[in-house]
Amino acid sequence: MTLLVALSGWDAQTWVDRFAALLPDRNVVALGEPFDRREVHYAVTWKHPPGSLAGLPNLAAIFSLGAGVDHLMGDDRLPDVPIVRVVDEDLTGRMSEYVVMHALMHLRQQPRYMAQQRRGVWEDDRSQPAAHEVRVGVMGLGVLGIDAARKLRMMGFDVAGWSRSPKDIDDFPTFAGEAGLDAFLGRTDILVVLLPLTDATQGILDYELLSKLPRDGRLGGPVVINAGRGGLQNEPDILRALDDGKLKAASLDVFVEEPLPPDSPLWKREEILITPHNAALSAPDAIAAQIADQIRKVESGGTLRNLVDRARGY
Repeated sequence: MTLLVALSGWDAQTWVDRFAALLPDRNVVALGEPFDRREVHYAVTWKHPPGSLAGLPNLAAIFSLGAGVDHLMGDDRLPDVPIVRVVDEDLTGRMSEYVVMHALMHLRQQPRYMAQQRRGVWEDDRSQPAAHEVRVGVMGLGVLGIDAARKLRMMGFDVAGWSRSPKDIDDFPTFAGEAGLDAFLGRTDILVVLLPLTDATQGILDYELLSKLPRDGRLGGPVVINAGRGGLQNEPDILRALDDGKLKAASLDVFVEEPLPPDSPLWKREEILITPHNAALSAPDAIAAQIADQIRKVESGGTLRNLVDRARGY
């Protein structure tokens, strides 16, 4: 029985060694090595070459090594087997750290003070709003979004959430679907985006959506924090919204093209805080152990957890 490691952009051998140590009773191989395709029962993947998982007649499940699965949905030859996404406490905690940190940076005007430091300017401005005066809206109420929203609420922010389908959450008010989107945006000073990337959410952060954020809040204008997927944002529209005052600032961890090209105009904007897609780098050992545990349990008669709904794309 073989476990296939199918990666692009990551060191496959490191993952092979991890899984070989955790599952010593089976063969672990990397894509590109010779192996018997009939023996492959499980595949672990991150941005595998499209079509490379086809022709595995005994494949039982595919495990994504990241929280997102849009890298899988783009493969039109993906085998029709269960897909499992990563739900990891370490990854969830790191994402919430990032979101809370950037919400606090915008609340406490840190980008402004960083710009003043570069110019050697001391401005003793005491007009700092309190967290409870600032409305935060979290788009995407999966595991990551709910945890981030709860921790933002613990910091004192006035939090609400939005998801494509209704969610029953006691901790904070929620909105859902197209019918609830405008009302949600209309009470949001800081927009946190943790949506999955699907056909329905591609480019959702466009000029029209950003124009619906209020400009009369305590921050002096709306702020966007996108730590979800780069494909969610229309980058020219973000720049346009900054230029005409529809948007005050942004924190962007993800981009349409990664690495972000050196000539991207996003680099030059002091209103944008840029990070290199590192908001939620989870511990590889924890992910590998979680996948190995799932394999053992399903082979003992258990069921797979955190399954992807292919129709929804997440």
